[in-house]
Amino acid sequence: MDSGLPFSLSVGAIAFLLGVIWGGPFIEVLKILKVGKLIQVELSPAHQRKIGTPTMGGLMIVFTTISLTLTINMVRIVSSGHGASVMLPLFVMGGYAFLGYIDDRAGIRQSTAEVGQGLNKRLKFIGQFILALITAVLISQYDGGFDFANEINFPLIHVSLPVSPWLFIPIVVFIIVATSNAVNFTDGLDGLAGIITATAFGAFGVIAYLQQQIFLTQLCFILVGACFAFLWYNAHPAQLFMGDTGSLALGAVLGTVAVMTGRWLLLPIIAIVPVAETVSVILQIASAQFTRRFWGSQNERRLFRQAPLHNHFELGGWSETQIVQRFWLVGILSALIGVSLALL
Repeated sequence: MDSGLPFSLSVGAIAFLLGVIWGGPFIEVLKILKVGKLIQVELSPAHQRKIGTPTMGGLMIVFTTISLTLTINMVRIVSSGHGASVMLPLFVMGGYAFLGYIDDRAGIRQSTAEVGQGLNKRLKFIGQFILALITAVLISQYDGGFDFANEINFPLIHVSLPVSPWLFIPIVVFIIVATSNAVNFTDGLDGLAGIITATAFGAFGVIAYLQQQIFLTQLCFILVGACFAFLWYNAHPAQLFMGDTGSLALGAVLGTVAVMTGRWLLLPIIAIVPVAETVSVILQIASAQFTRRFWGSQNERRLFRQAPLHNHFELGGWSETQIVQRFWLVGILSALIGVSLALL
């Protein structure tokens, strides 16, 4: 065995330790600044008790990931350019984290005053689209580090087909924006988004290692360690929320990593929980609009008790910890299936 995988696992452990060490002081700073989360009034009383819990916890993950990745790679990148491809997902993480930060700042609760309800959805989508478009163009034009990206790899049948840039770019934009929003929908219960994304990054870390994309492997396991450090403080009852700062960034990086490995067809399997959360929102809106159109607003029917999907199960009587643990089990199994399909 070469040193790539042991080193990647080691830096993941270092990311966890760093995050846990500075996470406590970070939470205290957020409390001093009164950076507290607003909760939708229609959610359960259990969620109402979370009002004021510090948010923007995604900064823990973002700062740990970017600083550690640059530390272990910068000398090599500057001297030889080797490993420069890892800068792209870091750009994606920073860009989407900044967009999420703006959204969080617009929707936080400071002292007793409620400040806004978040960034305008249209502006938010435009920002996501622009960042994804830049990323897609860079991947399509870059000569090194993306040997697996500009093609479609079909699992099981061992067929890889090159993709024209005119088709590849919109596909990548869709993947990044969709995954970013999917993880954002998943971020609704203590520990849920963090543990699901950590599992997905672990799976793609294994896939990247099998393809000898060592720098991408390192990044994936740094993200696993950083997410675990966040979960140390986000486990129920949460001391800290991820916020859009974290969920948008993690989802966008997950989509970018899937594209860079060329195994983006496996993304809906490996990330089946965020996909299910997104589909539940789409079906909820569609069912409400359909029944309202044909039977009137008074006879409106919705497919789920409430969307995203985790809210449906919570209103059905599942406890928050039950939902997180069961969704995690599904996430682990789907990640194992995704890795096995990459091996076959």
